[in-house]
Amino acid sequence: MKLSKLMLGLSLALGVMATASAQVTMRNSISVGQNSHQGEAIDTLSKEVEKRTNGRIKIQNFYSGSLGGERESIESVQLGTQELATTSTGPVPNFVPESRILDVPFLFRDKAHARAVLDGPIGQELLTKFDSKGFKALAWGENGVRHMTNSKRAVNEPGDLKGLKMRTMENPVHVAAYKSLGIVTTPMAFPEVFTALQQGTVDGQENPLSVIMASNFDQVQKHLTLTGHVYSPVVILMNKGSFDKLSAADKQIFLDSAKEAVKANRARVDKDDANGVAELRKKGMNIIENVDKSKFLATMGPAMAEFEKQFGKANLDRIRNYK
Repeated sequence: MKLSKLMLGLSLALGVMATASAQVTMRNSISVGQNSHQGEAIDTLSKEVEKRTNGRIKIQNFYSGSLGGERESIESVQLGTQELATTSTGPVPNFVPESRILDVPFLFRDKAHARAVLDGPIGQELLTKFDSKGFKALAWGENGVRHMTNSKRAVNEPGDLKGLKMRTMENPVHVAAYKSLGIVTTPMAFPEVFTALQQGTVDGQENPLSVIMASNFDQVQKHLTLTGHVYSPVVILMNKGSFDKLSAADKQIFLDSAKEAVKANRARVDKDDANGVAELRKKGMNIIENVDKSKFLATMGPAMAEFEKQFGKANLDRIRNYK
């Protein structure tokens, strides 16, 4: 009898240990705060994965660049020292060059067009380009449409940008485009931007309303111009090895959870876009809403001609004309 009880006790103990060892904790990160459109994405992803795996897989989220800037987080995912990262496409071309095409200015008509492209064959084809680089790209999310801010002067037309020292993402397409506008470009990791603006190291930056609001840039930037010059995607990345080790069912759980994360992320961008101008104006920003975008596009002419050589006019038109 004693032996039977001992065996039962050992079995229960081993069962508890097996359950504990079966639980997996992964890490995900963003460079902006939790109360943001990207925060909505990673919080939704972790909630859905934990719910759908009955707590077997948990995702611990890190915000505000606490694990490093976007480029560092992408490197960590590629190396496998971090399982997940959710990032704008700013530094992504340094790892997956095919993604550069998405950063061409004035490529998309509006958010609805961009979402249709990313959710359709073109976007899904681009996601597969990450596989050979050590990533599993789970889904395209959204940063939003980028606008320009600065602390020096109101920007009504391209000539007003000349000589402004502006932080740009570590992205060769953005740098080339903004140089053609006469901007003095300063590539910089996102966690450094607020301090650089505060200290006057740079005069301005460019980001969607969601990022401007979540980062409190109104505290260090006086002028905002709704240039809408670039649509900025977000991509939810996972280490390829970590994804490949999952069962077929768990792989599907991650893909389905990523879709839910994108829904929450885009809904927050829409909300911020609807309320952002009024809120930022209330906080004291001088906002130029009506901009002749054709003037900006014309000034970027030399850069745009170079992009057509780089990417092929047919490839750009395939995106521009997608319905």
